[in-house]
Amino acid sequence: MKMKRMMFATAAVAAAAAAFLVPDLLDYHRFSTALDRQAQASQASGPWPQFAETCFACHGPHGQSRNAEYPALAGQPAAYLEAQLRAFANGQRDNLTMGPLARNLTDEQIRSLAAYYARQAPAGSPDAMENAALEARGKAVVQARSCQACHGEALTGKELAPRLAGQAEHYIAHQLAAFKSGERHDASGAMDGIAATLSNEDIPAVARYLARMSPDPRQIGARQDPAGQQR
Repeated sequence: MKMKRMMFATAAVAAAAAAFLVPDLLDYHRFSTALDRQAQASQASGPWPQFAETCFACHGPHGQSRNAEYPALAGQPAAYLEAQLRAFANGQRDNLTMGPLARNLTDEQIRSLAAYYARQAPAGSPDAMENAALEARGKAVVQARSCQACHGEALTGKELAPRLAGQAEHYIAHQLAAFKSGERHDASGAMDGIAATLSNEDIPAVARYLARMSPDPRQIGARQDPAGQQR
């Protein structure tokens, strides 16, 4: 009887795990297919970096992570993604995972990865719950700091400034805290100065407001010319 109970419990766990993993496996298959197509299209200019497994594990299919610990890459400006990969590679950004990965990338691979994720359609944050009072405070802080000046009118990013609209709430809060503490630095110094003015109450409010914003695909598409190249 005890053995039967153990077998039943094992089967139940296996079934639950399968139910959880199958959607992700399907998404991974689609992601891998997209990368394979990109590889074929890029053969003339050099080999496509085969990092589907590595990128997918943290950043999700098409660069839209389901884990709020990791940033969404979909729809980010290509120039910003390139700059961050190079910052990880040269140690300007310290990260135990991204540092070694970025150091193994060639310039062509960095450009290809950045271009791929810049073309992907972004989605909203996976973790942001509605809280009208918190969002109102966050909106007021964002407007007072003129975040649109660098991150674009709809906060969908431009040039070397990332897309904030729809980014994961936990990730935004963590990065703002890192800028505020000096753990992370902005090459221009802008984010260091702005984050230093944020209170401990402002940071979660800003993170909630930005995460709750729906990224506008039209604004992201406006960053690209007809050939699909980032401006």
